[in-house]
Amino acid sequence: MSVTSRKNIFLSLLLFSLGTLALITEAGCGSASTKSAQAGAGPQAIPVAVQAVEQRDMPYYLTGLGNVTAFNTVSVKSRVDGQIVKIAFTEGQLVKQGDLLIEIDPRPYQVALEQAEANLARDQSQLKNANIDYERYQGLYKEGVIAQQQFDGQRALVGQLQGTVQADQAAIDNAKLNLVYTKITAPVNGRVGLKQVDIGNMIHASDTTALVVLTQLQPISVIFTLPEDVLQRVAKQMKGGALEVDAYSRDDRTKLATGKLLTIDNQIDVTTGTGKLKAVFDNNDNALWPNQFVNAHLLLQMHRNAVVIPSAALQRGPQGAYVFVAKPDKTVELRTVQPEFTQGLYTTIASGLAAGESVVTDGQDKLQNGSRVEPHVGGATKDTKSAPTGTAGQ
Repeated sequence: MSVTSRKNIFLSLLLFSLGTLALITEAGCGSASTKSAQAGAGPQAIPVAVQAVEQRDMPYYLTGLGNVTAFNTVSVKSRVDGQIVKIAFTEGQLVKQGDLLIEIDPRPYQVALEQAEANLARDQSQLKNANIDYERYQGLYKEGVIAQQQFDGQRALVGQLQGTVQADQAAIDNAKLNLVYTKITAPVNGRVGLKQVDIGNMIHASDTTALVVLTQLQPISVIFTLPEDVLQRVAKQMKGGALEVDAYSRDDRTKLATGKLLTIDNQIDVTTGTGKLKAVFDNNDNALWPNQFVNAHLLLQMHRNAVVIPSAALQRGPQGAYVFVAKPDKTVELRTVQPEFTQGLYTTIASGLAAGESVVTDGQDKLQNGSRVEPHVGGATKDTKSAPTGTAGQ
């Protein structure tokens, strides 16, 4: 190989090495620039949901399990013996107090009344004659015509006949009462159940089976229980007026009726540590039925102008309760708060927050004090005024 050829090869290798070195240097500089740009941009913002802190009235409910009971339940029975000649109701019918339900054959009792009236007329006639004789005997006794014994005997006869007349009048009153009892009427307003007898059957006052059961549905009551620890607070609030009670369905989602608290039972169940309370409902739409299971929500108190946040914003830690407050510069502040009580989807705050601030309701697990965030307004939740206590998703 000639000297010229060797020089050309050397120059080619030299130029290739220089080009490769330049490419490596340029790539290194580009990578350093990218890293420097990324470092200058800071940490990436974390997307979170936020909601505003509100100041409004917040109801405080106590919730207990209960059963609907008829305000009055009457097992209708006969007070006299006899044969049924008329049934004046249909099963399930709504009746008013005094409406005729069942009629018993009145003829035997009408005859007894007439007989008692006849006995009274007879004995009144005898009493009248005895009084005439007594007045005559008084004059004869004064004149000494008759003896003391005869005069005393006539006076005793008058007294005896007076007693007989009174007994006759009592027999008439009893016969009239039995005649009234042949018409069995509704003692209260209510709904008639299933009949237990038919026309033509003989019934007796001594029968233990009711002819029909009548339940009063308007008004109607609910018996529910609350822990014994809150009974004193309820009693104290009752002094200021009647407390409102809402009856909710078995799943605690649908409000059935609104009524008033009537009373608290006079003893506590030692096995459960609860006390019974009774509420009364008008039940004009018949939404409540006897023995129906309900959830009772007792409105104990209305907290005025309370600071309220969604319960989802409240976090718990070693130092107590806290929230993340979203600041205008898109950073968050970890702030300790003092919660009062939780009602449904909301919690009232005694201190640590002010109305108008925004709190994080979703995404707190990725946050720490000072984290950069990208806030968006969280989904609306139902107002706790109409939501059952402790029920999510209302």
